[in-house]
Amino acid sequence: MKISINANRCEPSPMRKFHPLAVEAEKQGKTIYHLNIGQPDIKTPQAYFEAVRNFDRETLAYAESPGIPPLLDAICGYYKSIGADITPDDVLITFGGSEALLLTCLSILDPYTEVIIPEPYYPNYTTFVHAAGGVIRALPTTPEEGYRYAKRERIESLITKNTRAIMITNPGNPTGVVLDEDEMRLIADIAKKHDLFLICDEVYREFCYNYEDGVPTMAGIEGIEDNLVIIDSVSKRFSACGARVGCVVTKNKELQQALLKFCQSRLSVATIDQVGATALYDVDKSFFKECKEEYRKRRDVVVDGLRKIPGVKVDVPMGAFYLMASLPVDDSDKFQHWLLEEFDDNGDTVMFAPGAPFYETPGKGLNEVRIAYVRNQDELKRAVELLGLGIVRYQKEQMK
Repeated sequence: MKISINANRCEPSPMRKFHPLAVEAEKQGKTIYHLNIGQPDIKTPQAYFEAVRNFDRETLAYAESPGIPPLLDAICGYYKSIGADITPDDVLITFGGSEALLLTCLSILDPYTEVIIPEPYYPNYTTFVHAAGGVIRALPTTPEEGYRYAKRERIESLITKNTRAIMITNPGNPTGVVLDEDEMRLIADIAKKHDLFLICDEVYREFCYNYEDGVPTMAGIEGIEDNLVIIDSVSKRFSACGARVGCVVTKNKELQQALLKFCQSRLSVATIDQVGATALYDVDKSFFKECKEEYRKRRDVVVDGLRKIPGVKVDVPMGAFYLMASLPVDDSDKFQHWLLEEFDDNGDTVMFAPGAPFYETPGKGLNEVRIAYVRNQDELKRAVELLGLGIVRYQKEQMK
């Protein structure tokens, strides 16, 4: 028996691959400070739970394959509030942003066709592209340039006859880079000029530290309606990761029909989760303001702590709740193994996501890590302290 080529091309999630080692470390009595997964500890708004508790149907039936009408209307209202003219026909509800990305890749890619993605990028993009038989063309960035990538000549140099799409995250995961409006228009213009899909993952748009009301949506740019695909989700915006409710937003009718086939084949997204998600869109905007300010404080705690560790290099991210940092170690994957198996300080150790899987280019990111600053400030201070202590001991071990 054989496993498919596409499945074998996929790699384990770098955020979750160390779970078995973490379980074993906890069995040994260690406390692990998790910086590896973007699971916020912000309380989910009560509106979600109240809507679920008030669900009073006698039968829990399938929802409509494109999504329940109240949720579609709520999402359209949200986009209207941020300056985008979206109708219910433009929206398909998915199992989180992840399924939205997967179905989009399945709908636009053929074997060996290409997607341009700035690296470092969210590693699950690799899984989604490879599952559809596609190939990633990495758009290189550097820490020295703040991981910025909106350069016309760089992007256009990667476009070939096999290119189908440009995929970006704004604000960025893992770098926290936020595109300004001129950069957004430049990328939109490139996509339109070369007749490419522009897949814009906007799940972190509220958490942007240089815009008062979040980064502008790409859906507000006129003239790219047939090219644009927006990926969105309630997971991070409302701290409701377990709800698994996201959406694809596009005005491209041909793409809509392709996506709908996949939505119909998996029947529907969970009915009750859609009911709860609908209520979230009525949450007062003060919720986002408070969340953003808390994340800003957490970011500053982590950046300040990292900059006190000799040899660590890190920039201040301007969006989302992640950052990339380079460590004075030979291999961050090997270092993470050591932290879980060999290291502790008073019974405590720390986890991060090793950097190499965030890159398509071989050899890049070996000494980098992604840190998710989604825990409270005291826990983050301790986690960064553990990282510093671990680096010192690890360097001594390597010198033996």
